[in-house]
Amino acid sequence: MILSKINNIKISGVSVALPTKLLESQSYYSQFGKENVDKFIEMTGVGSVCRSVPEQTASDLGYLSAKRLINERNIDVSEIGLLIFVSQKPDYRTPASSYIIHERLNLSENCMCFDINLACSGFLFGLQTAMSLLNSSNSKKALLITADTSVKTISEHDRTMIMLFGDSGSTLLLEKTDENIQASFGVRSDGNRFKSIITPSGAYRNLNASVESVSWSDGIIRSDYNTHMKGMEVFGFSISDVPKLISDFLIEINKTPENFDHFVLHQANLYILKQLSRKNKIPMSKIPISLDRYGNNSSNSIPLVLADHFSATENLTMSLFFSGFGAGLSWACADVVINTNAILPILFTDEYDLRYN
Repeated sequence: MILSKINNIKISGVSVALPTKLLESQSYYSQFGKENVDKFIEMTGVGSVCRSVPEQTASDLGYLSAKRLINERNIDVSEIGLLIFVSQKPDYRTPASSYIIHERLNLSENCMCFDINLACSGFLFGLQTAMSLLNSSNSKKALLITADTSVKTISEHDRTMIMLFGDSGSTLLLEKTDENIQASFGVRSDGNRFKSIITPSGAYRNLNASVESVSWSDGIIRSDYNTHMKGMEVFGFSISDVPKLISDFLIEINKTPENFDHFVLHQANLYILKQLSRKNKIPMSKIPISLDRYGNNSSNSIPLVLADHFSATENLTMSLFFSGFGAGLSWACADVVINTNAILPILFTDEYDLRYN
């Protein structure tokens, strides 16, 4: 595991944006059959997800969450020297979507921008990267923006994914502080399993792939431009490699579950969360859940849980354990401190900007 400890960087703002359309899992009864849908709800715990309108992109949702945070906290954008955008649904192949958001937020030229192409683990990879760069630069503040519109590459026939994933965007404001704050991270990667979650075409490896949707070996109709997840491989990874990292990381930082107020975990599905609870001896009462209403939100799962559960709580400093895991394969943990005053309520919006079409 790659370990890092970062001092005196504060999470001073959290903002989450969701589309207004709430799509209930039961609405798929006619498409997939009541028995299959009810079984899906029981296993995953997902009762509904938020769906973006076709014109709304991941960068729209990321921008909207950032703009709201900047406005409500009266942030001087000239002090923002770093913007990282984490997404697997960029606006264009080139340029990086962080530059679109940079322009829309009217940030200074004295700002480093780049994208990170990760999904469910992306928030933690991005947080570690943003804190490290902020710590070693002359920048006062950084924005970590995560967003995905997962539905845009999921086959409408794929019952394993279409009911599971929601669309959303989030922004964290990070800033240097004299407060005695330390964040710790543990990260692992395994490129040997890169095909476990993959969108085979749409970039440059398979330039001439057919757009025709056909029946795959699992019986689901999709094209090579649809995201494919090998369910059993990802499930095995989630209940074996992830709890092992959690255990190893707790040993490295010399802490136990009793040292944390909450374990804010990637909202993969309810069964996996229960397995992580059992294997790592974490009380389920310490694992807040948002997937029942919003599903699996890729890189936004952790910020969404924060906004969903703690935005109404005033001035409470919490010791939190984060864990995210997914495509790559990639998985990470973090030990952080955050005050609930930093967390804004969820913004629901279908706004988009056609100037960028």
